[in-house]
Amino acid sequence: MKDLCCSAIFVSALLFASSAFAQHQTFTVDPAASQVAWALGGSGHHVNGTFHVQSGAIDFDRTAHTISGSVVVAAGSGNSGEASRDKKMNKDVLDVEHYAEITFVPQKYEGAIAPTGDSTIQVSGTFTLHGTPHDLTVPMQIHIDGGALNAKTHFVIPYVQWGLKDPSWGFLKVAKEVDIDLALSGKLTPAN
Repeated sequence: MKDLCCSAIFVSALLFASSAFAQHQTFTVDPAASQVAWALGGSGHHVNGTFHVQSGAIDFDRTAHTISGSVVVAAGSGNSGEASRDKKMNKDVLDVEHYAEITFVPQKYEGAIAPTGDSTIQVSGTFTLHGTPHDLTVPMQIHIDGGALNAKTHFVIPYVQWGLKDPSWGFLKVAKEVDIDLALSGKLTPAN
Protein backbone atom coordinates (compact mmCIF):
# COMPACT_ATOMS: atom_id res chain seq x y z
CA MET A 1 0.00 0.00 0.00
CA LYS A 2 2.83 2.35 0.91
CA ASP A 3 4.53 1.62 -2.47
CA LEU A 4 1.25 2.31 -4.31
CA CYS A 5 0.84 5.64 -2.50
CA CYS A 6 4.46 6.66 -3.29
CA SER A 7 3.97 5.64 -6.92
CA ALA A 8 0.78 7.72 -7.17
CA ILE A 9 2.57 10.76 -5.71
CA PHE A 10 5.49 10.29 -8.12
CA VAL A 11 3.17 9.95 -11.15
CA SER A 12 1.18 13.03 -10.06
CA ALA A 13 4.38 15.06 -9.66
CA LEU A 14 5.61 13.86 -13.06
CA LEU A 15 2.32 14.80 -14.75
CA PHE A 16 2.36 18.23 -13.07
CA ALA A 17 5.96 18.82 -14.19
CA SER A 18 5.10 17.72 -17.74
CA SER A 19 2.10 20.06 -17.78
CA ALA A 20 4.17 22.99 -16.50
CA PHE A 21 6.90 22.19 -19.03
CA ALA A 22 4.33 22.22 -21.86
CA GLN A 23 3.27 25.73 -20.81
CA HIS A 24 6.79 27.11 -21.47
CA GLN A 25 7.33 27.11 -25.23
CA THR A 26 9.49 28.65 -27.93
CA PHE A 27 8.09 30.06 -31.17
CA THR A 28 10.81 29.95 -33.84
CA VAL A 29 9.93 32.21 -36.76
CA ASP A 30 10.33 30.92 -40.31
CA PRO A 31 11.54 34.01 -42.26
CA ALA A 32 10.52 32.49 -45.61
CA ALA A 33 6.91 32.15 -44.41
CA SER A 34 6.73 35.53 -42.63
CA GLN A 35 6.35 39.09 -43.89
CA VAL A 36 6.10 42.73 -42.93
CA ALA A 37 3.71 44.68 -45.18
CA TRP A 38 3.59 48.47 -44.98
CA ALA A 39 1.36 51.19 -46.36
CA LEU A 40 2.14 54.90 -46.59
CA GLY A 41 -0.46 57.45 -47.60
CA GLY A 42 0.17 60.79 -49.24
CA SER A 43 -1.30 63.54 -51.37
CA GLY A 44 -2.61 61.92 -54.51
CA HIS A 45 -0.89 58.58 -53.99
CA HIS A 46 -0.66 55.58 -51.71
CA VAL A 47 2.44 53.38 -51.51
CA ASN A 48 2.48 49.74 -50.40
CA GLY A 49 5.51 47.62 -49.80
CA THR A 50 7.16 44.84 -47.82
CA PHE A 51 10.16 44.16 -45.62
CA HIS A 52 11.91 40.82 -45.07
CA VAL A 53 11.77 39.20 -41.64
CA GLN A 54 15.38 38.23 -40.93
CA SER A 55 14.91 36.09 -37.81
CA GLY A 56 12.83 35.63 -34.71
CA ALA A 57 12.48 33.48 -31.62
CA ILE A 58 9.98 34.13 -28.85
CA ASP A 59 9.87 32.24 -25.53
CA PHE A 60 6.62 32.40 -23.62
CA ASP A 61 5.03 30.73 -20.62
CA ARG A 62 1.23 30.58 -20.62
CA THR A 63 1.11 29.91 -16.86
CA ALA A 64 3.52 32.63 -15.68
CA HIS A 65 2.49 35.10 -18.43
CA THR A 66 6.13 35.76 -19.31
CA ILE A 67 7.49 36.48 -22.77
CA SER A 68 10.94 37.25 -24.17
CA GLY A 69 12.98 37.01 -27.35
CA SER A 70 13.04 39.16 -30.47
CA VAL A 71 11.89 39.59 -34.05
CA VAL A 72 14.45 41.11 -36.43
CA VAL A 73 13.61 42.76 -39.76
CA ALA A 74 16.24 43.65 -42.38
CA ALA A 75 15.90 47.44 -42.74
CA GLY A 76 17.44 47.42 -46.22
CA SER A 77 14.93 44.89 -47.57
CA GLY A 78 12.16 47.47 -48.06
CA ASN A 79 10.47 46.97 -51.41
CA SER A 80 7.79 49.31 -52.77
CA GLY A 81 8.11 48.14 -56.36
CA GLU A 82 10.02 51.24 -57.47
CA ALA A 83 13.81 51.03 -57.20
CA SER A 84 14.49 54.79 -57.02
CA ARG A 85 11.95 55.26 -54.20
CA ASP A 86 13.39 52.29 -52.30
CA LYS A 87 16.92 53.64 -52.70
CA LYS A 88 15.80 56.99 -51.27
CA MET A 89 13.98 55.26 -48.41
CA ASN A 90 17.05 53.16 -47.57
CA LYS A 91 19.51 56.04 -47.77
CA ASP A 92 17.64 59.14 -46.59
CA VAL A 93 14.92 57.83 -44.28
CA LEU A 94 16.11 54.53 -42.78
CA ASP A 95 19.88 55.10 -43.15
CA VAL A 96 20.41 51.35 -43.51
CA GLU A 97 24.16 51.81 -43.81
CA HIS A 98 24.21 52.65 -40.09
CA TYR A 99 20.98 50.95 -38.92
CA ALA A 100 20.69 47.61 -40.69
CA GLU A 101 18.06 46.09 -38.40
CA ILE A 102 14.63 46.94 -37.07
CA THR A 103 13.78 44.92 -33.97
CA PHE A 104 10.92 44.21 -31.62
CA VAL A 105 11.70 42.73 -28.20
CA PRO A 106 8.55 41.65 -26.31
CA GLN A 107 8.64 42.12 -22.54
CA LYS A 108 5.12 41.25 -21.35
CA TYR A 109 1.70 40.27 -22.59
CA GLU A 110 -1.88 40.52 -21.38
CA GLY A 111 -4.56 37.98 -22.16
CA ALA A 112 -4.47 34.21 -22.40
CA ILE A 113 -2.73 32.04 -24.98
CA ALA A 114 -4.77 28.91 -25.62
CA PRO A 115 -2.79 25.68 -26.10
CA THR A 116 -4.55 25.21 -29.43
CA GLY A 117 -6.72 27.30 -31.73
CA ASP A 118 -7.11 31.08 -31.69
CA SER A 119 -6.10 33.64 -29.06
CA THR A 120 -5.88 37.43 -28.94
CA ILE A 121 -3.38 39.12 -26.64
CA GLN A 122 -1.73 42.53 -26.15
CA VAL A 123 2.06 42.38 -26.41
CA SER A 124 4.21 45.19 -25.00
CA GLY A 125 7.89 45.63 -25.67
CA THR A 126 10.64 47.69 -27.22
CA PHE A 127 10.57 48.55 -30.92
CA THR A 128 13.98 49.76 -32.13
CA LEU A 129 13.98 51.81 -35.33
CA HIS A 130 16.90 53.86 -36.64
CA GLY A 131 18.88 52.83 -33.55
CA THR A 132 16.38 54.34 -31.10
CA PRO A 133 14.21 52.21 -28.78
CA HIS A 134 10.50 53.03 -28.39
CA ASP A 135 7.85 51.49 -26.12
CA LEU A 136 5.16 49.80 -28.18
CA THR A 137 2.06 47.73 -27.39
CA VAL A 138 0.42 45.80 -30.22
CA PRO A 139 -2.66 43.56 -30.47
CA MET A 140 -1.64 40.07 -31.56
CA GLN A 141 -3.85 37.36 -33.04
CA ILE A 142 -2.35 33.91 -32.54
CA HIS A 143 -3.32 30.57 -34.05
CA ILE A 144 -1.74 27.37 -32.72
CA ASP A 145 -2.21 24.09 -34.55
CA GLY A 146 -0.04 21.31 -33.15
CA GLY A 147 3.57 22.35 -33.66
CA ALA A 148 2.73 25.34 -35.88
CA LEU A 149 2.07 28.91 -34.75
CA ASN A 150 0.89 31.88 -36.81
CA ALA A 151 0.81 35.39 -35.35
CA LYS A 152 -0.60 38.54 -36.94
CA THR A 153 -0.76 42.17 -35.88
CA HIS A 154 -1.49 45.62 -37.27
CA PHE A 155 -0.01 48.79 -35.80
CA VAL A 156 1.02 52.30 -36.76
CA ILE A 157 4.56 53.74 -36.53
CA PRO A 158 4.82 57.56 -36.17
CA TYR A 159 8.20 57.51 -37.92
CA VAL A 160 8.57 61.32 -38.25
CA GLN A 161 7.71 61.85 -34.59
CA TRP A 162 10.31 59.17 -33.80
CA GLY A 163 13.02 61.23 -35.53
CA LEU A 164 13.17 59.80 -39.06
CA LYS A 165 13.31 62.12 -42.04
CA ASP A 166 10.05 63.23 -43.65
CA PRO A 167 10.29 62.18 -47.34
CA SER A 168 7.81 64.89 -48.44
CA TRP A 169 9.09 67.40 -51.01
CA GLY A 170 7.44 70.15 -53.02
CA PHE A 171 3.83 69.30 -53.75
CA LEU A 172 4.36 65.65 -52.81
CA LYS A 173 3.17 65.32 -49.21
CA VAL A 174 3.64 62.00 -47.45
CA ALA A 175 1.88 60.80 -44.29
CA LYS A 176 3.89 61.10 -41.08
CA GLU A 177 2.85 57.62 -39.97
CA VAL A 178 3.20 54.25 -41.66
CA ASP A 179 0.77 51.32 -41.26
CA ILE A 180 2.40 47.99 -40.53
CA ASP A 181 0.94 44.49 -40.94
CA LEU A 182 3.20 41.82 -39.48
CA ALA A 183 2.53 38.14 -40.22
CA LEU A 184 4.80 35.59 -38.55
CA SER A 185 4.73 31.83 -39.11
CA GLY A 186 6.90 29.17 -37.60
CA LYS A 187 7.20 26.19 -35.32
CA LEU A 188 6.33 25.81 -31.67
CA THR A 189 8.47 23.64 -29.42
CA PRO A 190 8.94 23.13 -25.67
CA ALA A 191 11.42 25.74 -24.40
CA ASN A 192 14.88 24.53 -23.37
